[in-house]
Amino acid sequence: MNWIEMVVGAAVGFIGGGALAYLIWDKALNNKKQRLVAEAKLEGEVIKKEKMLQAKERFLQLKSEHEKYIHDKSANINNLEHQQKQRENTLNQRREELQRKTKEFETTRNEVSVIRENLTVQLQRVEHKSEEVEKLHRQHLDKLEQISGLSAEEAKSQLVESLKEEAKTEAISFVNEIMEEAKQTANKEAKKIVVKSIQRVATETAMENSVTIFHIESDEIKGRIIGREGRNIRALEASTGVEIVVDDTPEAIVLSAFDPVRREIARLALHQLVTDGRIHPARIEEVVQKVKKQVEEEIIETGKRTTIDLGIHGLHPELIRLIGKMKYRSSYGQNLLQHSREVANLSAIMASELGLNPKKAKRAGLLHDIGKVPDDEPELPHAVLGMKLAEKYKEKPDIVNAIGAHHDEVEMQTLLAPIVQVCDAISGARPGARREVVESYIKRLKDLEDLALSYPGVMKTYAIQAGRELRVIVGAEKMGDKETEQLSYDISKRIQDEMTYPGQIKITVIREIRAVSYAK
Repeated sequence: MNWIEMVVGAAVGFIGGGALAYLIWDKALNNKKQRLVAEAKLEGEVIKKEKMLQAKERFLQLKSEHEKYIHDKSANINNLEHQQKQRENTLNQRREELQRKTKEFETTRNEVSVIRENLTVQLQRVEHKSEEVEKLHRQHLDKLEQISGLSAEEAKSQLVESLKEEAKTEAISFVNEIMEEAKQTANKEAKKIVVKSIQRVATETAMENSVTIFHIESDEIKGRIIGREGRNIRALEASTGVEIVVDDTPEAIVLSAFDPVRREIARLALHQLVTDGRIHPARIEEVVQKVKKQVEEEIIETGKRTTIDLGIHGLHPELIRLIGKMKYRSSYGQNLLQHSREVANLSAIMASELGLNPKKAKRAGLLHDIGKVPDDEPELPHAVLGMKLAEKYKEKPDIVNAIGAHHDEVEMQTLLAPIVQVCDAISGARPGARREVVESYIKRLKDLEDLALSYPGVMKTYAIQAGRELRVIVGAEKMGDKETEQLSYDISKRIQDEMTYPGQIKITVIREIRAVSYAK
């Protein structure tokens, strides 16, 4: 066998193997095709059944909705038919009523015609009689003129003159009697109005204290409030200006200060610190600053509540804030807000008794002492300052005048002014309203703080221990140690020379250095 035969043989073998493989592959492909066709038929049947079910469900749903729609329409038609029947019945009733009234009207018209004819006849008779009476009257007057020798006009003039003189005499006598009676009863009526006004106002006795008791759950908290070597309690006193007395009283701490705002700030700050549990100087200062903002918000809220309770509207927001500040101000031991509310109610009642506008009187009564709580305190009487504030915030002239005139600093121009003045005196003069001792004590402590604050370099001053100690906080960068000692001596010397006080006063000057840096 040569190489050509070998090649031919190999080619024939290769072709035969390929044909066999092709047959096998073609058979497998046909089997797969048949299987896919069968699966597709099955899937088509399933989809067909699902679609049939969905179509049937949709048909049933549409049928149900259609039946419901038909039912609703039938109900509406029945309702409309029922309403139509009711309207027809109503119209029939009205038609019958109209026919009945028409018959009655015809009958009445006939009766009126008869009555009119009768009246015409009677009127003719009356006119005839009047002519006869007039004729007789003229004859009578002629006879009287012949007898008296006077004409009718002359007699009338003489009669009028005599009646005038008699009426004047009686009127003068009557006026004198009324004046005497008014003088006798005026004082009695005025007292009656005042008593009625006072009886209808519920007064509240206001006692201003200089201490607040802060209750705690256990005595263990006292140690945390004091802190290591007393640093926490010193930070609290320096931040709030309140003396914090921690003694053997069980479950209580005493906050002492003449200023109620400071005591309230200290109480709220302590409450937050104790509740939170974190008590250290930095946290104390943060909480005190936050509480000061809360108290300012509380002042505004108090002003709003007061105006709402009294039914006073349209006040300027700044006036509302000043009204809220009255809660933390006292006048001779009497709470200023309670006093102003009392004056407002008294003024409204008294104005009603006198026939004046009670709303204006109530507004003027509430604002009459607004000059006692300004943010800055110029050297003006509080009535004049309150008048300027009210004028600045667009209050009406009669209210402005009532505020300025309630202590006679300006002339009274309307009846509101004496009403507010009287009600202010009533509220201040009633038993238990005022205590001169508390007011003079608070003024002495305020003057003590202002005296120390007038020195350069002084940042804060607090009078504590009922005025027996004055704490002065100065800036470390503005004053050295020697200047601090000299400042303490100068303040003590000036207090001795200018003020009157019981016992002795301790002056403590605090110069604190703080170093702050940040790790970034």
